[in-house]
Amino acid sequence: MTALTATPIRIDAPARSRHLVSVPTGDAVVAHPLARTRLTRRGRLAITTSVVAAASIAGATFAFGGTAVSPQEVTVQSGQTLTSIAANELPGVPTQEAITRIQLENGLSTTHVHAGQTLTIPAP
Repeated sequence: MTALTATPIRIDAPARSRHLVSVPTGDAVVAHPLARTRLTRRGRLAITTSVVAAASIAGATFAFGGTAVSPQEVTVQSGQTLTSIAANELPGVPTQEAITRIQLENGLSTTHVHAGQTLTIPAP
């Protein structure tokens, strides 16, 4: 079965010829696939900006985050002093600063240590 439709014309529009259009009905109607979603310029810009921001955050995390260093523990041997431990365990740090760091890390009020005592060495 076929239906006929008339195309309306506007009076203020340029003159067009009136014509009838044949439109299929029933089983003769062909299903047209839905139109694809189109990405606009603004959408592409939003996606690009989001990807660049995510990549920047990830890069900064890897660059500045680093790996967490677990504190190292040292058991004081007979004859060792806090000065010798500081010099051996924190070689790149000035000795007095290294001693102060170890004292603060372990809650020591003096530089006296005894054999068998376990000290936590802070990260350099």
